[in-house]
Amino acid sequence: MAWVPRTVGGNVGRLTRAAFRARGFAGGEVLGQWRAVVGDTLADQTAPERLTFPTGRSDGATLKLRVAPGFAPSVQHLAPLILERINTFYGYRAVTRVAMAQGPLPRRPEPRKAPARALNQAEAAHLEAMVSSIENNGLRAALAALGRQVAGSRPPP
Repeated sequence: MAWVPRTVGGNVGRLTRAAFRARGFAGGEVLGQWRAVVGDTLADQTAPERLTFPTGRSDGATLKLRVAPGFAPSVQHLAPLILERINTFYGYRAVTRVAMAQGPLPRRPEPRKAPARALNQAEAAHLEAMVSSIENNGLRAALAALGRQVAGSRPPP
């Protein structure tokens, strides 16, 4: 039988299953989508560490969160919201309690931004016409630079 190459993405679930199970996560879905589950503000200040289910049950778990120093009172206040969002993600009442530990959060890679593309002649001329009536040179240059960034981040017309 011939060897068939496979993408790494297709094997990630199989390769990480044991590590996630050891931490109480059946899969890596919650970890991988933490920002989508709890929102930007909470995701910036928290990181899920462990999900502990009572013996023999698949509901009533305790979610252990690592919380940025000084943010624990806010997370404690928002615990009902966190529970609601995570249970909505799972589709049932999987988690009933949030436990917190303050400490440094794991480093997260900075999202990569694609560089803006160069504008074509028509786009550059249109942008120049839009800012040409601005008398202040600094403001005109700043708005032109902003326009190049915005137009360059979109697909060409």
